[in-house]
Amino acid sequence: MQLVINSRGSYLKKQQNCFLVKNEDKVFEVSANKVESILITTSATITTDAIKFAVENNIDIVFLDHFGDPYGRVWHSKLGSTVLIRRKQLEIADKEKGFDLAKDWIEVKINNQIEFLKDLKKNRPEKREEMDEYITNIEAMKDKLIELDGVLDEARGSILGIEGMSSRHYFNALSYITPEKWKFEGRSRNPAVDEFNCLLNYGYGVLYSMVEKACILSGLDPYVGFIHTDNYNKKSLVFDLIEMYRIHVDRTVVNLFSKRKIKEDYFNSIPNGLSLNKDGKAVLIQALNEVLDQSISYHGRNIKIRNTIQSDCHKIANSLIK
Repeated sequence: MQLVINSRGSYLKKQQNCFLVKNEDKVFEVSANKVESILITTSATITTDAIKFAVENNIDIVFLDHFGDPYGRVWHSKLGSTVLIRRKQLEIADKEKGFDLAKDWIEVKINNQIEFLKDLKKNRPEKREEMDEYITNIEAMKDKLIELDGVLDEARGSILGIEGMSSRHYFNALSYITPEKWKFEGRSRNPAVDEFNCLLNYGYGVLYSMVEKACILSGLDPYVGFIHTDNYNKKSLVFDLIEMYRIHVDRTVVNLFSKRKIKEDYFNSIPNGLSLNKDGKAVLIQALNEVLDQSISYHGRNIKIRNTIQSDCHKIANSLIK
């Protein structure tokens, strides 16, 4: 499970083989054996004993800002695997293999978008014609992606351009099927200017921390990307890999709106936009965890959706050293 500290003023400490959480008059314990990660989304107090206990049990502690972006993580200092993986990661960046990996990741993202829109179309016969048009436009972008070849330095701009155009059609389609009250105009980030993007941004922030952890455990360097270029303190590989998993947040958010589980009072007005408040975070994180805990058939075996991220990162790392 993911232990979420979401109430201002909460207190987290170690008690025997458990984490103990206090907030006002409420107290509960959870065994370390049941905790995979700790997510702290608000002002809270955590003891050094609890931090040491988490490190000893390979439990990462992730701190999210009010936009949902991870701004810090407590994790043990050991490398996830051999340094050879990182060396190979650098070597292939300007080779055909690096280009093929980057192209494959974006193709997975576009395939996810197409399949999701097809699913949404099934239950909306009155909107089928317009949805078919959005899907056709995205499939055209996929065809352009498949035709690309070369090396990343030459094709990076084309890959990003195709991905950007595909996403524009995709989010226009999502807005089209969203209830009238919650429709939105494209993507907006930090701050979001509408409720839909506010939820998306926070969900993506939670996902970023999961992808980074999977990179570390598999021995991949989160800072050495292929599609996204290097920059100071920019976790380029995390930005690359998350493209394959954004669909899980998308499905969660669309489902929340479709089932009318979103309320206006889940959002606070801030300069130039909106932020998700405590109640909104709780609803989103619970729904997202329910999605990520679903079991699916993946490469011939049944695993939870959240574990596909780690599985993919190990597969990428192993391919680098073969």
